[in-house]
Amino acid sequence: MTSRPHGATLPLQALLASHALSRTGNVVTVFAVPFAILGAGGSALQVGLAAAATTAPVVIGGTFGGAIIDRIGHVRSAALADIISGATLALIPLLAAAGALPFPALVALVFLGGLFDSPGETARRVLLPPVSEQAGLPIERSIGFLDGTSRLSSLLGAPLAGVLVAAIGPYPALYVTAAAFAASAILTAALVRVPAASPPEPSTHSYWHDLRDGLRFVTRDPLLVRIVALVLLTNALDAARSGTLMPLYAAEELGGAAPLGLVIGAFGAAALAGTVTFGFIAHRLPRRVPFAICFTVAGAFTLAPALGFQLPAMVATAIVCGLAAGAINPILGAAQFERIPTELRGRVLGLVTAGAWAGMPVGSLLGGLGAELIGVRASLGVIGVIYVAATLTPFFDRSWRLMERGAN
Repeated sequence: MTSRPHGATLPLQALLASHALSRTGNVVTVFAVPFAILGAGGSALQVGLAAAATTAPVVIGGTFGGAIIDRIGHVRSAALADIISGATLALIPLLAAAGALPFPALVALVFLGGLFDSPGETARRVLLPPVSEQAGLPIERSIGFLDGTSRLSSLLGAPLAGVLVAAIGPYPALYVTAAAFAASAILTAALVRVPAASPPEPSTHSYWHDLRDGLRFVTRDPLLVRIVALVLLTNALDAARSGTLMPLYAAEELGGAAPLGLVIGAFGAAALAGTVTFGFIAHRLPRRVPFAICFTVAGAFTLAPALGFQLPAMVATAIVCGLAAGAINPILGAAQFERIPTELRGRVLGLVTAGAWAGMPVGSLLGGLGAELIGVRASLGVIGVIYVAATLTPFFDRSWRLMERGAN
């Protein structure tokens, strides 16, 4: 049995730590900016505009950033993205202290900071296969660790942001965000090293040619097309549920924001446990059937409020569905890495991410319209039925068999 060289796992550990820092910084930003606006006398509409400025850049950055990170290198891209995001966000409290931060400037800085988040995260994901192989771990396990750090950052970042905003104020809290991005960039640049044979040859074509290559690959690969379509639809439905309908249901049926926070926390903690646990066994299992079952069970969570479940039943359902949700990304990520050539991974994964996020603003809007037209519970029921029907398609569409290892 061949032993791994000393320090072989260090690049993977550094990558996971930098990802956790970057994602935590994003969570603090999303929490602090609305309170900064409200504290300055801003309106609810301005809060909504700032929220849109944090999500729209993901689609733009994912679409156009992937080809750039393939050209300049993935370690360099991940570090640069964090540096630019952190520096941009640090400008917000600096300009506010100088009395030179009108609302349009705040929105522009939030948008610019978010524009680099998606390329930075894509670069870290592209780095995962070589550092995982270097560490001697199955890719499913490393994806489980990476997604586990994302979920952990979300779970811990919101309480941390609340403490920071309450203790030092929303603008100073953004300095902490900038520091987290800086630490992430330093970790990546200093400790993330890939095997010498892993980096692809630099592109000799134009940027637009590279972008077209990525788009052509996505649209011609039958599995990737189905993954993007399914995740686009389910993310839109998730946005309608979590961003609009669940708060309304909590206000009407559960007693307000505190019970909703308990439900969301239970789902998130269960998803974290499911992601890490499934990552240890995913490489021993087939993919398509567990993927479809777990995705369907996770989506069925929407039916709980549609059926009028109260808090104890909602928490129990959230735990079961959250555990199932944790299995989705390790399977999806491993299948994507196997199908995408190394030299195309940045641009293709960026396009896949952009496609997955594209429906979320529309989903939030449709959730509000549904609540107005047919009511909250009826809208949740419609969403739940569509969700379950969509996630059952891998059982019936033969192209999903390409998800299995070694499929062509």
